[in-house]
Amino acid sequence: MAASRAAAFKAACVQLRSTDDVAENIRDAVRWVREAAARGATFIATPENTTLMAPDGGAKLAHSFDEANDPALPVFAALALELKVWILIGSVAIKVSATKTANRSFLFAPDGSVAARYNKIHLFDVQLASGETYRESNTVAGGDTAVVADTDMGRIGLSICYDLRFPQLYRKLAQKGAFLFAVPSAFTVPTGSAHWHVLLRARAIENGAFVIAPAQSGEHANGRKTYGHSLIVSPWGEVLAEAGTEPGVIIADIDPALAADARAKVPNLQHDRDFVGP
Repeated sequence: MAASRAAAFKAACVQLRSTDDVAENIRDAVRWVREAAARGATFIATPENTTLMAPDGGAKLAHSFDEANDPALPVFAALALELKVWILIGSVAIKVSATKTANRSFLFAPDGSVAARYNKIHLFDVQLASGETYRESNTVAGGDTAVVADTDMGRIGLSICYDLRFPQLYRKLAQKGAFLFAVPSAFTVPTGSAHWHVLLRARAIENGAFVIAPAQSGEHANGRKTYGHSLIVSPWGEVLAEAGTEPGVIIADIDPALAADARAKVPNLQHDRDFVGP
């Protein structure tokens, strides 16, 4: 469906402080999703690592399941069906081998089916100036396929956290018709305070797209601290809703026609050109 013809709707970000207790995390996410739906949201997104923030890679593997046996997925499928809403579970650690998981998003349709899956492409292997070191690739198998999901709201481009730093991914999603990007995340505090708002607004502005970015926030099982500040951004780069640092829900009105309007005012998607060099 073209973005300019889709009806306006309410979107929600659920901000979480997930732990290493999968069952507890599922209960928390369900509670906040229910609150978002009660407030009128029909597209509800949760953060990266919704069901598990493990102390280390070994613990993550020990608490992960293959897709057929993951306990969270039937719960969220049933919830989407019950509430008649779209639910994006920002990511779940899905075991794909004895040593690795996939960092996988699931988009559930209002009929309870899985409308789309996306495996995080860009893995966070970084040593920060603060001394924090992250090697996501040690225990995560990176994806290799960009995903645009067809919904009754319009086309939605899927991504996860560190993907945000790779603008070429969002350009491809926009060129395939995505009017909205989902960026579920678990940003660190140092990188979040420096870059989170700027990068999300930039991805919105340069592509004329809404950005829905639910985040983890606070101190987790291994002492890791995440930034929070879940955001909903308009295609013109305006912050429509922002969370603080506590778990909760933010909601904003989304009019898909505004993406078409932004792209008409600044038609840069039409002006991309192939070039040679450097």
